[in-house]
Amino acid sequence: MSCKAQDTEDKSKRPSPPATASQKIESGATITIDYSQPSVKGRTIGKDLEPMDGQVWRTGANEATVFETDKDVTIQGKKLPAGKYGLFTLFNGDDATIIFNKTWKQWGAFKYKDADDALRVKADVDKLSSPSEKMAFNIKPSGEVDLMWGGRKVDFTVK
Repeated sequence: MSCKAQDTEDKSKRPSPPATASQKIESGATITIDYSQPSVKGRTIGKDLEPMDGQVWRTGANEATVFETDKDVTIQGKKLPAGKYGLFTLFNGDDATIIFNKTWKQWGAFKYKDADDALRVKADVDKLSSPSEKMAFNIKPSGEVDLMWGGRKVDFTVK
């Protein structure tokens, strides 16, 4: 498929359609997360479906997930300048690391390079009482960002 054809493709018809979470948080920054929303469809996360433990995940499907902030923020208390970032996640058992990478425009995590990381933070991982069939992000006005996928909820705080 040529680049021009990809640009005109109706992404809403993909098996993992595009989704956006956006919120102006209490600090005054507007946070936007653009991602593609995979579904479990009876598969097992970590076996038949990403994320796999110990492997960097694009935190969604298709193109890498993009995290954008219009103002400088802190995430889990660490500084992140305004801009666009590839949002990646690394799971190791019940631990999760959220990665903000300077290379935001890429397909999947195939060209991911840790040398381009702008920030890495540890995130809290909890079990969901009701598993999430579709991966989804929720951003609260307080700056708490929740990622729900399968039986896990991962959250981190933006201020």
